[in-house]
Amino acid sequence: MSSDPRPDVAVIGGSGFYTFLEDPKTVTVDTPYGAPSAPIAVGAVGDRTVAFLPRHGAHHEFPAHRVPYRANLWALRSLGVRQVLAPCAVGGLQPEHGPGTFVVPDQLVDRTTGRPQTYYDSGACHISFADPYCSRLRGHLLQGLSDQDPVDGGAMVVIDGPRFSTRAESRWYAAQDWAVVNMTGHPEAVLARELALCYATVALVTDHDAGVDEAGAVSMEAVFEVFRAHTDTLKTVLGGVVGGLGTDRDCACSHAVDGMDLPVTLP
Repeated sequence: MSSDPRPDVAVIGGSGFYTFLEDPKTVTVDTPYGAPSAPIAVGAVGDRTVAFLPRHGAHHEFPAHRVPYRANLWALRSLGVRQVLAPCAVGGLQPEHGPGTFVVPDQLVDRTTGRPQTYYDSGACHISFADPYCSRLRGHLLQGLSDQDPVDGGAMVVIDGPRFSTRAESRWYAAQDWAVVNMTGHPEAVLARELALCYATVALVTDHDAGVDEAGAVSMEAVFEVFRAHTDTLKTVLGGVVGGLGTDRDCACSHAVDGMDLPVTLP
């Protein structure tokens, strides 16, 4: 990697999204938090050097609650990445958010328990997280998805899994006016902020959650079937977005840890 261009943009692939680049170079990265989900693929999208990491591993080895989130984000930053696009599969919590809908959330609600969710275990290191997603990256995603009529904004509630929600839980989430439910959006987003990375997600609705659709319930098979049907569209959109991103980060993300006495050294 020393003589090759360093990737400044990364895509983290979700369920069913295990490849992205043509003829990539595979890079093995060690981190203080163990190995990432898989060796990182580095290749070109147009004139851009891009990294790709399958969140769940190359063969979906890691369920949501076992994904090595800290290692994943640390490894990407250590390679030079400063901007991260993180597509994921979600359940729709509102009737209008049916299967095949693309949502670009602007808020996140954490309902997970027990997941390591910080790099900073000592000192006064309180990261601003009022707006969990980079507004600049969100704008690029919405523009790239314009032909897909994406939903601009909404809250993504993140649960532990690996089970899906009960109907009662799902109705409660929907009653809060949250848009979608997911198992991987946290702590990934907050870890990206702690590393001063720009981070945004595009959520593909694969099903109506259990409390929305009284006729049925969520199944793993249905989730993967819908995601597979839209993976090519998602890859095309992300390829265009990646190619159009600038290198100047005129947003607050790069200054997220300015002035803090950090107990870790950023890669």
